[in-house]
Amino acid sequence: MASRSITQTADAPQAIGPYSQAVRAGQTLYLSGQIPLDPASGQLVDGDITAQAERVFANLAAVLGAAGATFADVVRVGIYLTDLGDFAAVNAVMARHFEAPFPARSTIEVSALPRGAAVEVDLVAVLDD
Repeated sequence: MASRSITQTADAPQAIGPYSQAVRAGQTLYLSGQIPLDPASGQLVDGDITAQAERVFANLAAVLGAAGATFADVVRVGIYLTDLGDFAAVNAVMARHFEAPFPARSTIEVSALPRGAAVEVDLVAVLDD
C-alpha cells in the first residue's frame, strides 16, 4: 500500500465532517471538495457565483500550497453546481487559475450542497517529489 499523509492548513476552511482537507497517497494528492467558506469566519462568502467560485479556488490554492503544490500540478477537477446556468461564470474563474495543458474536468449539477453553497470543487494533483 502506498504511504498516506494528511495535509491540513488554517488558510482554508476546516473540514465540516469526518474528512481531511487533502490526502496524499504516493505521488497523488486528493483534495476534498471546497465550498465558498471564508476560512477566518467559517461562513459562506457574500456575493454572486463569481465571488463564490473565487473563494473556492482560493481555498483550494491554500490546500495545494500546504502540500507543496500549485494548480500546475492538478490533473483532474470536479465541479458541482446547484445551477448549470452558472457554468460560464465558474468556467471563467477556473480559466484564471489554470494554464494549458489543462486538467481533465467534470461538471455536474446537483440538487444541493453543504451550507447552501452554489458551487463545490474537488481536485486531484500529481506531485514530483
